[in-house]
Amino acid sequence: METLKEIQALIESNPVALATVTAENKPNVIGVAFVKVVSENQVLVTDNYMNQTLKDLAGNNNVCLLVWDKELKGCKLIGQAEYHADGEWKKFVEQMEDNKGLPAKGAILISVSKIIPSR
Repeated sequence: METLKEIQALIESNPVALATVTAENKPNVIGVAFVKVVSENQVLVTDNYMNQTLKDLAGNNNVCLLVWDKELKGCKLIGQAEYHADGEWKKFVEQMEDNKGLPAKGAILISVSKIIPSR
C-alpha cells in the first residue's frame, strides 16, 4: 500500500477532486488546486472560494479526494476533514506561494485513513 509521502508529488502537482455529502445526503464534488501533504497521514487543502463544501463539512466531515496525472495514474484518499478558519493551519495556507493574491479564507486538514490506488 502506498503512503502519502510516496504519492506526495502526485498529490501536489495534479488536479484533485474533493467530494463531500450535503445535508440532503447528495454528493458534492469540487476541484481544488492547492493541496499539500503535511504529515504521514494528513493533507491540507486551501479554502479560497468554497461555499457548499463548507456547509457539507459542518454536518459530515467524511471526505474523499481523487487525484490523477496525465498517464491516468492516481488514487483515492478517504478520510475525515477538520476546518480551520484561524490558527496554525490558516497561517500555513496564507503563507503558501500558491495562494499569493488569493483569499486563503481557511484550511481543511484531512486525516487520511485509506489510500486506494487506481491501478
